[in-house]
Amino acid sequence: MSKQCELTGVKISLGNNVSHAHNKTKRSFTPNLQKKSIYSDILNQMVRLKISTKAIKSIECAGGFDKYIISIPNNKLSIKALKFKKAIKVKIAQSPNNKKKTLKEKK
Repeated sequence: MSKQCELTGVKISLGNNVSHAHNKTKRSFTPNLQKKSIYSDILNQMVRLKISTKAIKSIECAGGFDKYIISIPNNKLSIKALKFKKAIKVKIAQSPNNKKKTLKEKK
């Protein structure tokens, strides 16, 4: 199991512990990852992902999981998150509200 956020792509970074005498020893900075179940309005189901606390705050700020995942570039998402993004885009394209908007735009 990798220690990487499935939405933002944040992973372990490396650095040094620096003592008062400036002795340096290697250390790693791990992201604050949480296993979180998030509700997707469009898919009408709970989605379980391993995400960072920053991603949780960003989801709330964006107005929900569906809006947030669509706005993120594909290269940052995990394979699992890409499948959810694709399913959400398909559902949006199939929705009857979307078809009405396209008809109005053509006129």
